[in-house]
Amino acid sequence: MGYNRCALFAISAKFLGSIYMRDKLVMGALLLTLVTMTSTAVAAPSGSFGWLGQLGSHRTLVLPATADHSPVITLGTAVDLTTGQTVDGYAIVHYAKGGNGGGKPGSGGGYALMGAKWKTVEPWLLNPVNTGGLPYDPPGGFGNNNSTPGSSFAFWNTSYDIDKWEDAADGVMGNGSGTDILGDGTETFSTLTADLVAPDGLNEVYFADVSESGAIAVTIVWGIFSGPPQNRQLVEWDQVYDDVDYDWSTFGEASKMDFENIATHELGHSVGLADLYSPADLEQTMYGYADFGETKKQTLESGDIAGTDKLY
Repeated sequence: MGYNRCALFAISAKFLGSIYMRDKLVMGALLLTLVTMTSTAVAAPSGSFGWLGQLGSHRTLVLPATADHSPVITLGTAVDLTTGQTVDGYAIVHYAKGGNGGGKPGSGGGYALMGAKWKTVEPWLLNPVNTGGLPYDPPGGFGNNNSTPGSSFAFWNTSYDIDKWEDAADGVMGNGSGTDILGDGTETFSTLTADLVAPDGLNEVYFADVSESGAIAVTIVWGIFSGPPQNRQLVEWDQVYDDVDYDWSTFGEASKMDFENIATHELGHSVGLADLYSPADLEQTMYGYADFGETKKQTLESGDIAGTDKLY
């Protein structure tokens, strides 16, 4: 696995984005309602976020009450401990929506960029412990996988899904060329924390309860999304998958969320792509809603590939 880091995300009260429809560049405003949230508003009791690291024990990712089903929540500004730069944070919520999300399949091929991209390659951590049905083997070997580090389905599949986005960075899938964007991962059973107040220098993935009703997963990104384009960059990403309200599947079971389907979409945010909500983009991986048993987001489509190529 391997590839480079970049991103583009211009978000204020409305997210102004550049949407590229196949060969044609369409400059427009992608209207996403954002909920403004200050650092004090998200400060919860110590330890309110993150995985306990014990079988069957959860902590809750507490999104602000004012989120009100908004797909993008502003987290305010903070100082990046690694670079000392002032950065902005956003929580991007992936909601469940029945059927095809209310639109008719289209021939879209569009994409939306967040306004920043990775310029450095950083490692990531994943805690596979979950109560949603995905196989893993915790320390001591009492799970349903073998005990080899990195053997859990969530870890293996996340690595595989990252490879897809990195493969797309040159605009061509499957040609053996790409860009190292998100680095290499490590499986851990330590407590991980999704950072809603300030980045902590770690890119973390884990399962927990997400407070927002209907939220399948949340990706949090921190970075510089405004100012001269050459200064914009992503500095951190975290992801939380809800295993309290949703069961998870490895092969698209009808009553469960398919992990590869959801993770591939979430990792699109990690590399710098935003959600799409036009019915014309219903078949794109970055379409903003998902459903039980859905598997079509496992593969990258024309807009997903074009957007990644534009960034990297």
